[in-house]
Amino acid sequence: MKYLLISDIHGCLPALQRALHFYKEQHCDMLCILGDIINYGPRNQLPEGLNPKGIVEQLNAMADDIVAIRGNCDSEVDQMLLNFPIMADYLLLVDGNKRLILTHGHVYNKEKRPLGKCDALFYGHTHLWELTRTPQGVVCNLGSITFPKGGNPPTFATYEDGVISVYRTDGSLLQTMDLNE
Repeated sequence: MKYLLISDIHGCLPALQRALHFYKEQHCDMLCILGDIINYGPRNQLPEGLNPKGIVEQLNAMADDIVAIRGNCDSEVDQMLLNFPIMADYLLLVDGNKRLILTHGHVYNKEKRPLGKCDALFYGHTHLWELTRTPQGVVCNLGSITFPKGGNPPTFATYEDGVISVYRTDGSLLQTMDLNE
């Protein structure tokens, strides 16, 4: 399976649409959303293209192909609008012999892992993308598709057959790492 992993949409419909365009063009099988879906958050400016209703409509149309977890800006009200679960603090995906942990980053992150050793830990929250190998496994921070920080571009990642790739939302590749090496 090919997974597209995104984080920190914060209600920005154009950012989500760019990610979904990549999802379709690259023939991804599953969309993994690592929190902060609808709400822009009290510390952020209003994003251009803020459209919570549009976000809900786009995502509900593909609900069967989404796994998601809760971010610090997600609420029970958001869950009532979405047709897929979002309230878990982390998910464990098993791909063959690879253990992948998905979390937002505000509760669990590279310093505080929910399950200890894994092959890859994916998270967001900081809006700073990162792809590094550690003794505990590979760490991939997806950055943000809406509010990237640190002078970074908006980013997301893919996972397929043990390979993690981080992309700008325009589809250009930033970095790749193979879990099998």
